[in-house]
This record gives sequence, structure tokens and C-alpha cells, in this order.
Amino acid sequence: MEHRCFRLYLLVMVVLLTGNPLLSWSQISPEAERRYKAAVKLVQLGDYERAKVELSPMTQRVNGLAPYAHYYYAVASFRQRNFTQARAMLNQLTERFPDWKKMDDAHYLYAAASLEAGQWEDGIVALQRITDAELKQEAVKMERSFLPKVKDLALVKKLQRDYPEDKYLAWTLIGRIQQSSTDKADLILSDQLTNRYGDPSQLAFETAPRGTRPVQQPATPPPATQTQPASARKPTVNRQKGYYNVAVLFPFRLPETDTERPARNTQFVYDLYGGMKLAKAKLQAEGITVNLFAYDLDNDDDKTLELINNPSFAQSADMIFGPMYAEPNRLVTSYAMQSEVPLINPIATSRDLVDGQPLAYLAQPSLNQQAEKAMAFAHSLAQARRAAVYYGSTKKDSALAALYQAELKRRGYQILECKKVSGSAETIAASMKIGGVSTAVGQPAIGSTNSMLMPGHVFIASSNEADGPRMIEALNKRRVAAPVIATSSAFDFYQNPVSTFTKRELYLLYPDFLDRGRPVVDEFEKAYLNMQNIIPSVYAAQGYDMLLFFGRQIARNSFPVKNSSLAQADDYLLSGFDYAKGNENQVVPIVRYEDGRFTKIN
Repeated sequence: MEHRCFRLYLLVMVVLLTGNPLLSWSQISPEAERRYKAAVKLVQLGDYERAKVELSPMTQRVNGLAPYAHYYYAVASFRQRNFTQARAMLNQLTERFPDWKKMDDAHYLYAAASLEAGQWEDGIVALQRITDAELKQEAVKMERSFLPKVKDLALVKKLQRDYPEDKYLAWTLIGRIQQSSTDKADLILSDQLTNRYGDPSQLAFETAPRGTRPVQQPATPPPATQTQPASARKPTVNRQKGYYNVAVLFPFRLPETDTERPARNTQFVYDLYGGMKLAKAKLQAEGITVNLFAYDLDNDDDKTLELINNPSFAQSADMIFGPMYAEPNRLVTSYAMQSEVPLINPIATSRDLVDGQPLAYLAQPSLNQQAEKAMAFAHSLAQARRAAVYYGSTKKDSALAALYQAELKRRGYQILECKKVSGSAETIAASMKIGGVSTAVGQPAIGSTNSMLMPGHVFIASSNEADGPRMIEALNKRRVAAPVIATSSAFDFYQNPVSTFTKRELYLLYPDFLDRGRPVVDEFEKAYLNMQNIIPSVYAAQGYDMLLFFGRQIARNSFPVKNSSLAQADDYLLSGFDYAKGNENQVVPIVRYEDGRFTKIN
């Protein structure tokens, strides 16, 4: 590193000795000129202490020589490896002569002194201040030489946030994360930076200490940079090749501070991604190489447009998962359909997202599909063709109830009641029309019933886990013994007693049903716990399944997906996938509590 600084100051010195146009000698006395040139000559000859003695009084002046005297004093101190003194003199130069025409040289020397002294942040900041194009190239070389020595992960993260366009800082951060961090937010950040800046191996990191993670190398070399915009890219659907790049567009909301853990309201996103990373390893074992490229994409239209118009995005998008917000999803879907890239909606349940979009898929069954499958199951119970429908307070609850009501009408069922419910079991029971006939306003009868007010089944759609038990109690108060089909989200499986699920004929519409008694689920939970240090949620299982399924599809060149032969493979954690009749998953598990556990019955 020293030889670069020496080369720099020699170049500047030659300019000064031969006549610097920025320095007007006519304004300086002949004696001052003679002493200055003599001091510079001493620096050139390596007599640094004598040079400093000569330069010191010149630094106290206010003439045109003063900033140059500061600079060469700092050079002499640097050559003596007195980095503290060099930094102090350069700080004084910056404070006294902020408009000096050669300030870039001062920044460069200050950076060198700081980095040699281990003052990493001061050094990197100084390098970032350099504007001269030629000197900037030397600054880049200095930065690349020193960055591998920066061990402080928090500091590298801060510097990379401060200077997000610096690819060498990004590469350094990738290396540090892969060597020393197992935090999932860090690993996601590493994937994002790798996607944006490419292969971090261009920085020569020192060997990681025993017990740390080695620098991960991409499974494949990055594709050549395209010259046309990403939006103009029209790849073929046939992607049979040695690797597949998958863009993950999730609202990770990486913290702007040094907080290491994701916020509670984004935990499900990290769980999804954690499951996908385990599926990536599973696919690799099957000979399918998948590279995950994570993008932190929130509900921001401008950032979405910036992303899809970035040529580098096209290189990481053989398949896309997300986004999770309506308008970004619309924009990315348009891009994906134009580019013939399969797009997977991980948790959405709106059929509108895939209607008319041959390469867009719902990993979950839509609300329409749930209503259709629930109605088909209810019809199979061979009960009276009368039904009552109740729903909770969310938009999703009312939407599912409306769709179920439409299915009832389509099949010719009589709808005794369809209403929103709230309050206590007593309040709900008092407001019901079905079952016992009231003998007084607001008071249900104890024994009187009317068969025409008895439903053949009851459907409950609620996202409130307190609503299920209240509805069951209300139905009991109304002496309604008909089978109940309810959304699983209407119950708390950890708090509700077993009797809640056993004292009546109760079926649960359970799209994310996870049978924890299966060996494959047990193995997954152990692997996830080992990787993430937390017990996996159902979102982790969803992330695992969807990448495993669609990764296999793209490797077999099976888009559009029309064949469900792979859907029920034993190694899926949930209930599998079926796209035989459309682009929404048609697998809708319905479960019942039997023999001490919930069992899928359809």
C-alpha cells in the first residue's frame, strides 16, 4: 500500500518542482520558495525528519505554500509510519484550506494513513470523497487491498448502507456474512447483494477461522450482461439448462438500523424464505441447481418499476416468487407474462391474480377453490339441502362466505341464514334464526324447534380463532346438531380443549394443514431448527413445498403446469399441488379430529 502513496506524492512533487500553475510563485518571496523546494527535496530523498522541521513553520503561514507544506509534512509522517501524525496534519489542512485544488490528493493520503492505522471507517469515507477520475482508480485499488482486513461485520454493514453503490463494500459484506453470520436477515441481505453486485470472490478474503462459514461461491457463473432493457427481454419458455435463477420479491423490510431480528409482522416472510433455502438444498440433491436472488420489495410502485427495468433483474429471473402487494404484483405480472417467466404467488388467495395469465400461479387454493371444495364435501354428506352461513369481521371472511353462498345457490340449496357474527356465544345464539324458535324477543327456546329452520349443515368462515368455539356453543344453545364445516383459522388448536373438536360433527377447511406425525415433516423441522435456530412455522413449510414443486417443474420444462402427477409426492410437507384444471392450486384439505389427531379426510 505504501508504494502507491509514494507514487502519488512523487507525481505531485514533480509537478510542483517544474512549476505548478495552481501555485503563483510571484506571490511568494524567493527565500520562501527556496526553503519550500529544499524541504520537498528532502522528502524525495527520504530525509523525513529534516523535511518536517523545514515544513513545519510553512504550515503556519497563510500564503499559497501552506496547504502544500501541510501535504508534504503528512507524506513525510506517513513514510515514517507515523499515521496518527499524518492524519492530524491532513485534518488541519482540510479545516484551514477546504477549497484547496489538490484536496483529492489529501483525501487519498488521509485514507491510506487511516487504513494503515486500522481506522477503517475514516479511511473508506475519505476514499469516497475523491472525485478525480484518475485518482479514483487508485482509490479503488487501495480499497480492494484493505477491505478484506475489516473484520467488524456491523461496521461493514454500516459502510455499505452509507455507500450502497460501492460494489467492493457490498462484496466485503457478502464475504463477512458468509464467514461469520448465521442470522437469517444477514443471509437474506447477502443473497440480495450477490444478486445486485455479482460474484464476491473478486475480493480475496482471508481464510475463515475454524468454525465459521466459508465464502459461498455461486453455483454457476453469472450470465453475460445484457445491453437491452429487462422489459424488452423475451426469453423462451424452454429453460432446460444446468441452473435456474429464481427471483424472490418479498417485503423483507430489512432494518435501517443495526437491529438484527426482523419485525414480528414480517416474520412470516423470513419463514417462507427459510423454507425455500432448504428446498434449494433438496433440489440440489436431485441434480437441480437453483440460485435464489432475494429482493426487498415492499408496497412501492416506483421501486417495482425500477427493479423490472433493471437489466440485471432479467438475469436472475427464470422464475419469480411474489410480490405480495397488489400494484407491485400487477406490474411484475405484466413483466413476467411479457418475458414468459413463470410467476408464483406464495400466499395470495385471489383468483383474479391468475385469470388470463397463463404463467401466473397461486401456490395456495383461491377462496373460490376453497368454497367449491367445501361445497362439494358438504354435498357428499347427504344432508338436507338447507344451510346456514356465518362469517367473521375480516374482508377475507366475508368474501369466502359470499363465494360459499354462491355455491349453495348454484347447487340449489336453501340458505336459511347468511350473516356476520360477533360478540359472546349468548349474543350470537340470540340473533340466530335457525334451530330453536324464540319464545320471547332475544331469548332462544329450550325445547321448541322447527324442522324447516334446521340446516343440513352450517358453514363458518372466520379468521378470528375465538369465533369457532363461540359459534359451536351458540349452535348448541340453538339445539342445532347439523354438521359444521369451518375454516381452521376460527380455532386455536393450542388453547381450545379437545372436546371442542369431538362433541359434534366438525370438519375444518384447512389449506395449510401440516401433519406433524409424518416422518418427512419431522425431518424438515429438525433441519430447519438446525439452520435457523427456531422452530419452523407453517410458512416455512409452504416456502419449502412451493420451491420444491415449481423447481421440479421448471427443471422438467413443465410450464404451463397442466399435469398433477408430481403433486402428491410423499416429500411435500403439506398436501401437495394440483394444477390440472387451472393455475390455482386445487388441493384443499378438509380435516377432522379422529383417534387423538387431526386427519385429512378428502
